[in-house]
Amino acid sequence: MYFLKTQGTDKIPDYVQIRDDNFVLLAHFRTNNPDNQIKKFGLDDYKEKIQGLIKQAPFGILYKL
Repeated sequence: MYFLKTQGTDKIPDYVQIRDDNFVLLAHFRTNNPDNQIKKFGLDDYKEKIQGLIKQAPFGILYKL
């Protein structure tokens, strides 16, 4: 699985993409309230790692989970 954080603009917020090993989009959600979305998409096993990357990862860099 892969993690990518994309930077928004003035009117569009920052987003997170979670993709599988074939780069198929599994989840796409805003960075401002990830807890509900992580649970909704069944990513509870990766919760701490995703939250850490949202806070620390630069935009546009692909990370393997």
